[in-house]
Amino acid sequence: MSKNEDLQKRRDTAIARGIANQLPVFVERARNAELWDADGRRYIDFAAGIAVVNTGHVHPEVQAAAARQLEAFTHTCFMVTPYEVAVELAERLNRLAPGPTPKKSIFVTTGAEAVENAVKIARAHTGRSGVIAFGGGFHGRTFMAMALTGKIAPYKASFGPFPAEIYHAPFPIGYHGVSVSDSLAAIEHIFKYDIEPARVAAIIVEPVLGEGGFYIAPPEFLHALRRLCDQHGIVLVIDEIQTGFARTGRMFAVEYSGIEPDLMTLAKSLAGGFPLAAVVGKASIMDAPAPGGLGGTYAGSPIACAAGLAVLGAIEKEQLCERAVRMGTIMVQALREAARTIPAIGEVRNLGAMVAMELVKNGDPYQPDAELTKALVKHAASKGLVILSCGIYGNVIRLLAPLTVSDEIMREGLGILIAAMRELTATPMRAAVPA
Repeated sequence: MSKNEDLQKRRDTAIARGIANQLPVFVERARNAELWDADGRRYIDFAAGIAVVNTGHVHPEVQAAAARQLEAFTHTCFMVTPYEVAVELAERLNRLAPGPTPKKSIFVTTGAEAVENAVKIARAHTGRSGVIAFGGGFHGRTFMAMALTGKIAPYKASFGPFPAEIYHAPFPIGYHGVSVSDSLAAIEHIFKYDIEPARVAAIIVEPVLGEGGFYIAPPEFLHALRRLCDQHGIVLVIDEIQTGFARTGRMFAVEYSGIEPDLMTLAKSLAGGFPLAAVVGKASIMDAPAPGGLGGTYAGSPIACAAGLAVLGAIEKEQLCERAVRMGTIMVQALREAARTIPAIGEVRNLGAMVAMELVKNGDPYQPDAELTKALVKHAASKGLVILSCGIYGNVIRLLAPLTVSDEIMREGLGILIAAMRELTATPMRAAVPA
């Protein structure tokens, strides 16, 4: 029995089954865009911890910043005796947030907490309760965040009932025949049939659906939401948890549209692998809750804040926004070239280095091939590449390589991915995929 197999058996005995692991690969060491497992095998990482290590595994400056803070102190609770490193990070984020309006920030620990607090802030500011989200959106696993998430399995099944006055409209997805007009009309239907605009506190939207399949919100859609929120006094919350921190070629994906969010939720790559999340928004809205209304024991960990400052420094110093654009170009060109001879690749799309490949049967967008997608994740891993699936129908491969990956390793990973696709589509799937 391999060490990985032994660890998987121990894991299955010790960890509740609700926490699934995609691959029986137990990591012992990681550097930049490479992982080594318990059996000493090397993998190229095109997952980055689900877009958490945009600056790569164990970035030397992030590591050094965390180590310096570790020597000073690990925790005091920011709500009791605060510290400069959190203030400095908030100042940096406030300057980076899009738009001219003065900004303020709060720190929490997870993306779901950021979403929960954004709703609290919006409700305190407006005195309203309703929230509109979108089908396919993912906002977290706590109860309000689950309610906002627009996908039942596996995130919401068996966990209800959920908080009231949450409504979903379809997200505009041209590949599946849903236009911007369709999405906006659905919101008007919500206003007509379910809740009047004067009772809606917030609209929350991802500028690129993450778990939902990497579909990009058209700029005209975000502009229309901005106008709609301004018209009715609704807080517009942009969820940048997966799209933020240079992943899409801008610091934040919403910058492509040119609109100013009222609030943004941030997490994942904010601290390069340390647990840290934030809500950043217009100061007048952020200040709506009374003192003591927001917070958390671990909110704004000093070690994570120190790492966050180093992440922002690395993004600027290493020009990772520009790097993300180049990576996206290389990846999309390779995948679209492969699609010419692999009919199962229905569409390749990207925003910067947030790259997706949608797998379908018979070239038909309405015949998603979730079975092939699942098999590809496993087969790629058997060849030394870690990739992720996503999508409303489980038929999208998402590529989230660290933005610090070298061209050589990126091209090696793409070669593995395309070879794995060819093997699966040229031979019976069960024979091609290890048990």
